[in-house]
Amino acid sequence: MIQTPYYLIDKSKLLRNLDIIRDVRERSGAKALLALKCFATWSAFDLMRAYMDGTTSSSLYEVRLGRETFGGETHAYSVAYGDDEIDEVVTHADKIIFNSVGQLTRYADKAASLQRGLRLNPQVSSSDFDLADPARPFSRLGEWNVDRIEAVMDRVSGFMIHNNCENGDFALFDGLLSTIEERFGSLLKRVSWVSLGGGIHFTGEGYPVEAFSERLKAFAERYGVQVYLEPGEAAITKSTTLEVTVLDTLNNGKDLAIVDSSIEAHMLDLLIYRQSAKLEPNTGDHAYMVCGKSCLAGDIFGEFRFEAPLKVGDRISFQDAAGYTMVKKNWFNGVRMPSIALRELNGEISLIKQFSFEDYKASLS
Repeated sequence: MIQTPYYLIDKSKLLRNLDIIRDVRERSGAKALLALKCFATWSAFDLMRAYMDGTTSSSLYEVRLGRETFGGETHAYSVAYGDDEIDEVVTHADKIIFNSVGQLTRYADKAASLQRGLRLNPQVSSSDFDLADPARPFSRLGEWNVDRIEAVMDRVSGFMIHNNCENGDFALFDGLLSTIEERFGSLLKRVSWVSLGGGIHFTGEGYPVEAFSERLKAFAERYGVQVYLEPGEAAITKSTTLEVTVLDTLNNGKDLAIVDSSIEAHMLDLLIYRQSAKLEPNTGDHAYMVCGKSCLAGDIFGEFRFEAPLKVGDRISFQDAAGYTMVKKNWFNGVRMPSIALRELNGEISLIKQFSFEDYKASLS
């Protein structure tokens, strides 16, 4: 058995999402780019690249990773590029998307060999969290003034619009896209491609894939553009678990179980958004608060139910441990970094990566 903690990516579960992505691509004509900010575990790319068109990035290192390990189209985006990185970004990208007119103006000549895009902000989104809302008041993410955008239209061939966040409601997506058309329709007709970003949970259970595909196709035909989607969570949802082991149990008014992992170090996104980890099944007569081993008082995965009392050595599998989780893992408290394992399509499990003290030491100075 592999020593816990470790992330276990199940290719058969990953394939379920990829099949839907392929279906949407075929029905709509849209292209799909993996959002590396959500998932960048490149050992899974050998399967994913057959179902997607490339990658999109948020930094120099991500665009380089996409070029070197995934291939296909490589879109570069950053909230702000620096003088010390723009030249290298250009060498790895097919398209470069600027966040502002100021950035576009500053670096347009350096990126003249690429297709250049601009991020638009329609000032509406699906986000329930102010922290993640790209349309929040005073947002720095993208341009919204049509006149200001109009002045640089001779330098761009496409737009990127990301205003869906964990949006599994097709009607809401449709309404947001209509708002984009109302506000930017005159500009959309003057470019050759439009990325609608990520955050559209079209691989979720019961999502109307056919209606979604038809809407994308109609949008593309109306404006004469190549549509891009940037699935992150949608590509890897429910594909990965975090495998942990119970180290101790105690009671302090509630039954507690301490495991060999940490929500702050290994599932940070859940802590940031005050969300519980997921456990299946979550049934039984025995309730426990499952806690991490770091010194943070709030290092708590959540409260769950079990069929039998937990004991030292028991294994627990936290679900949905890929998106915005593996990319955010960290060395807080020097807690052992989870290894990475793959369950192949034939059921065999292979250990892909282990982290050591030397990795921890090398992350510091």
